[in-house]
Amino acid sequence: HPPSDIVIQFDPATKTLTATIKHRVSNPKSHYIYKVDIGLNGKEIKMLPFAQQETNSSQMVHVVIPEAKKGDLLSVEGYCNLSGKLEKEIKVV
Repeated sequence: HPPSDIVIQFDPATKTLTATIKHRVSNPKSHYIYKVDIGLNGKEIKMLPFAQQETNSSQMVHVVIPEAKKGDLLSVEGYCNLSGKLEKEIKVV
């Protein structure tokens, strides 16, 4: 199943994007978020691979994006290793 939600925050002072990909599973070693793509203005800028999920309920990522500025669109897309994906976006303020 795809992630149920993605909560994204961006700190303009540190240029750090923090995202919590919500994905409830019974075994985070066999059913997990295996990849997270980070986008800036519609273009993929980083791909983060994972071999297992951090917890039974979510995978968290922290990414510094020095080129992000006010008005930019940041996206986070989480992929389940079994099936499905979810993408969410925020605007830098």
